[in-house]
Amino acid sequence: MNVLAIDAGNTRIKWGLADTQGWVRQGWLATRDAGELGGGFATLPAPACIVVSNVAGPAVGSIVAAALASFQVEPRWIVGRAQQCGVRSSYADPAQLGSDRWAALIGAWRLFQRSCAVVNVGTTLTVDALSDEGVFLGGIIVPGPELMRDVLAQHTAQLRVEDGAFYYFPDRTADAVMSGAVNALAGSVERMVRFMEETGQGTPLVVLSGGGASLIAPRLNATLEVVDNLVLEGLLRIALE
Repeated sequence: MNVLAIDAGNTRIKWGLADTQGWVRQGWLATRDAGELGGGFATLPAPACIVVSNVAGPAVGSIVAAALASFQVEPRWIVGRAQQCGVRSSYADPAQLGSDRWAALIGAWRLFQRSCAVVNVGTTLTVDALSDEGVFLGGIIVPGPELMRDVLAQHTAQLRVEDGAFYYFPDRTADAVMSGAVNALAGSVERMVRFMEETGQGTPLVVLSGGGASLIAPRLNATLEVVDNLVLEGLLRIALE
């Protein structure tokens, strides 16, 4: 059975086609170019199942739906749930949890079956705690690296957005901004790891995904696994449930 999984995020739309052996094809495009999605799907074989996570808003959702219309398969739009695929949610309102975070938690549980800090580095940084019993304990959201830089530039006089790099002791402003962002992001992950240790969850595996993963992976003092397209992994597991 062919499954088409789509992860529509604020910055990118990622997709993958899988069969019983695993991923056959994968691709992505910028969310601002969502109208080109149909062209990318034109050469795909018709899937038996389509599963979608959309956190980019209703307008993008409508564009995605239009791009899928030729398959004549009703897409399954994922929402957070109280329990699914072995993962239980502790969110006060499970449906309020972003579908991408929920799918990533399910993907991490399918891949590792242990306590994890599930991290996505994109427009925002999300760090979600998953217990060794498959319980989503809760998580945090902070601005991602580009958003941090943009906000600083918008609200600070004489500070321009410029390319910078990470240094332990930055000696120019662009590097100071980038190094501050990386330290803030890495610190958010490491604090969640510490909170999990302090509350009896053991030392979790950090499961890292997202376009900005390479920025913080070398800076983390933690055991980690980098997983490309973790949301797609979770969507595939949901489709096969």
